[in-house]
Amino acid sequence: MLRSTSGRLVNALKKSLVSPTRVCAINAVRRSHDGPQESDEEFDARYEAFFNRRDIDGWEIRKGMNDLCGMDLVPDPKIISAAMRACRRVNDYALAVRFIEACKEKCGDKVAEIYPYIIQEIKPTLTELGIDTPEELGYDKPELALETVYEQ
Repeated sequence: MLRSTSGRLVNALKKSLVSPTRVCAINAVRRSHDGPQESDEEFDARYEAFFNRRDIDGWEIRKGMNDLCGMDLVPDPKIISAAMRACRRVNDYALAVRFIEACKEKCGDKVAEIYPYIIQEIKPTLTELGIDTPEELGYDKPELALETVYEQ
């Protein structure tokens, strides 16, 4: 039995060390980003429909939010409202507040212009769902912050 096992092992090693007689052809394929372009309205409708699904769960909500946060854009208020409703359906209040914070961060240096508009547009949804903004919760300033010695 040992002889048959060692014989198989030797045959397997010989086959792996011997160069194959046939040469495999390798085709170079160039992948480009020139595929079909999606309009802004189609993009908004796609994400709004994603968050409006009745069977969505917490993981899928986080995945959609993570995808949005990874893009070079600030989500439209329609998308944010749909995400707030999805968070409420799965009863995840903290996720809703964190997503509003993430949208504020996405505004970058235009936060004074864009963020008030977003809050103005989603405020009816927030009131309907009973969700407070990070500013209403006091999350916009640190709890235990001390004055720096450099600002005196």
